[in-house]
Amino acid sequence: MYLKSLEVNGFKSFAKKASLRFTTPITGIVGPNGSGKSNTAEAFRFVLGEQSIKSLRGKRGEDMIWNGGGAERANRASVKVVFDNTGKLFPNIDFDEVTLERIVHRDNANEYLLNGSQVRLKDIVELLASAHIGATGHHIISQGEADRILSASIRERREMIEDALGLKIYQWKKLESLRKLERTEENMKQVESLRREIAPHLKFLKKQVEKAEKAEELRKELVQMYREYFAIESAYISAEKMRAADESVAPRKEAAELERQLERAKKILTDSKGADKQSGAVIILEGRLKTARGEKDSIVRELGRIEGEISANRRAIEKEEVRIRNEESRTVYLKDVEEVVKNIETFRSIADVKELFGKVIDALRGFISSHRTSTDSALIVDAEREVHSLTKERQELERKLSAAGESEIRLIRDYETLKNSIEKEKDTNREAEKDVFRVIARQNEVRSVLNALSARSAALVRIEEDFKREQGEAALIAGREAVEPNLSITNDQEPRVAQEERKKKIERNKVRLEDSGGSGGQEIMKEYRETEERDAFLTRELLDLETAKTELNKLIADLDARIDYEFKSGIMKINAEFQKYFTLMFGGGTAELTVVKEQKRRRKSDTEDLNELLAEDGYNPTTLEPSEEGPEGLDVSVSLPRKKVKGLMMLSGGERALTSIALIFAVSQVNPPPFIILDETDAALDEANSKKYGDMIESLSERSQLILITHNRETMSRAGVLYGVTMGADGASRLLSIAFEDAVAVAK
Repeated sequence: MYLKSLEVNGFKSFAKKASLRFTTPITGIVGPNGSGKSNTAEAFRFVLGEQSIKSLRGKRGEDMIWNGGGAERANRASVKVVFDNTGKLFPNIDFDEVTLERIVHRDNANEYLLNGSQVRLKDIVELLASAHIGATGHHIISQGEADRILSASIRERREMIEDALGLKIYQWKKLESLRKLERTEENMKQVESLRREIAPHLKFLKKQVEKAEKAEELRKELVQMYREYFAIESAYISAEKMRAADESVAPRKEAAELERQLERAKKILTDSKGADKQSGAVIILEGRLKTARGEKDSIVRELGRIEGEISANRRAIEKEEVRIRNEESRTVYLKDVEEVVKNIETFRSIADVKELFGKVIDALRGFISSHRTSTDSALIVDAEREVHSLTKERQELERKLSAAGESEIRLIRDYETLKNSIEKEKDTNREAEKDVFRVIARQNEVRSVLNALSARSAALVRIEEDFKREQGEAALIAGREAVEPNLSITNDQEPRVAQEERKKKIERNKVRLEDSGGSGGQEIMKEYRETEERDAFLTRELLDLETAKTELNKLIADLDARIDYEFKSGIMKINAEFQKYFTLMFGGGTAELTVVKEQKRRRKSDTEDLNELLAEDGYNPTTLEPSEEGPEGLDVSVSLPRKKVKGLMMLSGGERALTSIALIFAVSQVNPPPFIILDETDAALDEANSKKYGDMIESLSERSQLILITHNRETMSRAGVLYGVTMGADGASRLLSIAFEDAVAVAK
């Protein structure tokens, strides 16, 4: 036995808990009209998930709850059904007993319990579908519904048969697959839309990346050039410093020694008692010569500084002229462009097209001209003005240097004259004076050497300052790696002209890098990678969705094929059983289900209405189009023995009842449900047909449990247990069980 018990509590007319145990293949439920016995069939519908309150003879969920009579009304109604699962009626449940319970509250809230645990209605429906059980399926035939399968439309009849054949689970899977397919197609449209949106931006970014990659190549090339240039320049500066330091050691040492010798000679002349006018003249002349040379050295140093500034300004002018020649590198502010556009927009009132174009061209030429020279030429003018000022200052210093030189020459000439005079003297003082002249002469030579070394040092200082400035500029343009030491180059043996050529090449590459738009390359590449990854992700997602769509279409096709096969093979089996039961009921005849297509009638046009009127007068219209064909359904064809009765419309009420019962029983035999509930389906049968009905019931009970709600004595006699339903004065239904022996007595 699959069905073990049914328990109702507060459901409809059952005010208190009532239980029915099903221990025999056939269980009968009897009672007078109005006692509530049909509420047991509705209790089965309710607990199995019926959602139509109307089919449960109510208007709202609250109508399912005991509303009171002589007793207090209930706050909720519950129905519990227990199944024996030892034979794996429910293959997905590992328990030997399965309990389903549904509870409805006054606020229309419903609860569904599976073995005491709360679940969803969907879970209950899927569980029951696996055992060919449903809330409103073919296995629960309520009072007055026996004829429903015959009076239904061909489409409704097909749905009933599909439910009986257990095809609902495949149809649910198909419906779910169709919904998934719809969502998948919608997702595909969204993904394709996203790809279309980012495609232009991705294309633009790709071009920018190509420019950035080209700029990066130029930058890397410039980095290598800078590193080579800086390494050679650093080695040159270090070597020149060391050489200048080494070369200045001996002259400085000699200059110090000459200074000491001069002091000694001067002391001899000063301390000499015989010092005369010539000795004093020598001392005075030496002081004046020293002062003149100091002024000359100061002028030389100032000239070196001015030369350095002039050189720096001329380099700036050359660089700016190169930049100006390259018009493509010019940067124009957005507000300037917007200003031009505003000016052009004011020309709308000009009617003459030729004049309009002339105005536009003049505006654009003026814009280009102003931005071609306005900023850059100002920088050149400032630098040239500074060069001009420094040149005048240099000329003044050169004049002073020339005067100082002439003064030095006159003083030296005086020295020479005095020296020739003193050389004639033979005493000690004259020898000291000779020493003074000798030392001063040598000092002039040493000082010339030291001045040359000082000029070289000043030039090296300017070169080193330019070197450091160029390093800072390189770090900004090409990155910090451009100023990293290149350890492969430690000294420099090449001519300086090679380094100058290298510097010019660097300047040209700097301009090329600026032209290529090298700034912001990393950000562009990052955005391109992110956008490309997004597009790749969307592409993979689209492929996944296409795969899912293909799989869903295949699944739907497989389900359609499965449903079609199961349906047609089921129809063949049902027809065999239908013929058998129909013959049993009527002693012969034929009965079968046939697959037909529903005919959809077109709305008639005025012409067609006229043609039909003419046809009544004998006119045969040829313009009428055939009606359209709808979905497939099931038609019932019957032919009674010994009668010219063909078709359902010609059957009497009793004949329809017998045909309905034969078809219902045939359907239940093809795919037997665990239990069948028949609510007074035998009400219209006479005594002879009741006997046939009883025989069929016993045949059905071999494969399904039967719960019979009946007034028919013949039907009662076939039950193993009878439950009687009575109703007291309070309007509440009560159950009484009757033993088999007593049931037989009552039936007779």
